Amino acid sequence: MSAARAGEVSPGPVLPAAGSGERWPTLDGARPLLLAHRGASALRPEHTLAAYAKAIADGADYIEPDLVPTKDGALIVRHDPDISQTTDVSAHPEFASRKRTMVVDGQRITGWFSTDFTLAEIKTLRARERLPKVRPLNARYDGQFDIPALQEVIDFVAAESAARGRMIGIIPEIKHPTFFAGLGLPMEDRVLAALGAHFYTRTAPLEIQCFEAGCLRTLRGRLAGAGLRARLMFLMGGPGEVPGDVQARGGRTTYGDLMKPEALREIRRYAEVIGPANTSLIPRDAAGRWLEPTTLIRDAHAAGLLVHSYTCRPENVFLPAQLRSDAGPDARNEAGSVAEIRRYLAMGLDGFFTDDPAVGLRALQGAG
Repeated sequence: MSAARAGEVSPGPVLPAAGSGERWPTLDGARPLLLAHRGASALRPEHTLAAYAKAIADGADYIEPDLVPTKDGALIVRHDPDISQTTDVSAHPEFASRKRTMVVDGQRITGWFSTDFTLAEIKTLRARERLPKVRPLNARYDGQFDIPALQEVIDFVAAESAARGRMIGIIPEIKHPTFFAGLGLPMEDRVLAALGAHFYTRTAPLEIQCFEAGCLRTLRGRLAGAGLRARLMFLMGGPGEVPGDVQARGGRTTYGDLMKPEALREIRRYAEVIGPANTSLIPRDAAGRWLEPTTLIRDAHAAGLLVHSYTCRPENVFLPAQLRSDAGPDARNEAGSVAEIRRYLAMGLDGFFTDDPAVGLRALQGAG
């Protein structure tokens, strides 16, 4: 993944005006997809039906449920195996003895893990805001919502689709499949069975994502048997990180290695999309300032891959330094977020995850 010369992308092509019908600089010329990252997680606690409802109301094309299993093999919607940060499990004395330390993809984590709870026990917990200092208004919803299972999310999206008269895509992420397989809870067939069992996910836009190529290769061979027509997305961590399945077999191949043109051509054999971090599109220096863009989008398009990057967030602390306001690190800066998104869109980005779909829609429509 080489750095591009400044003049090649800045100021970049003029984006189509809203409703103009002009082609975008994407792989297929279509309007980029607006992907709700864990729902409208800038405005509601992540992975709750309330977050998904807000995302759909604000114009998201897809909503994202991250999937982890319970002790009894149910699929629940949480970002991490450790449910400490996003539930009130620590306030339940009956579960105090289940706190422990586990190694997940090489990282030692101490907390409460989804795999130590049945679905019935998970349903006694309530959701909490992950970032209460950055998003204090979200914390007012602590305790109001339960932890949804995947089937509940599919039912909810199907109902919203029927009520609104438009198809709403679902873009589930399979979390840590090698780790869960080591606990006797392999994810691939569970996810395919759950998605294949519902009419909505057999017919609606569906894109399954994972940070592990082995999982995607397995899915590629089993999608048709599950009655599913889904795109597969290979998520990419930082260039120096090693995927979990590669770590498990003692390999050293990094995501940076997998961003090279020859590796991208191999990825296209089992996936239609890559999902890099925004900082793999435009790196940042130690002060958070944008550096020169890379050629990753161009290289992926040359390999026939779409690019759906993560994550656009509307607070100053998450923005490149050039776009931050002087209102403080935790302040919302919608104009800065719109400017960030439109920079990526001008590079040819095919879709983007955002914590605030309403802001993302403004960027797509050309609003400031």
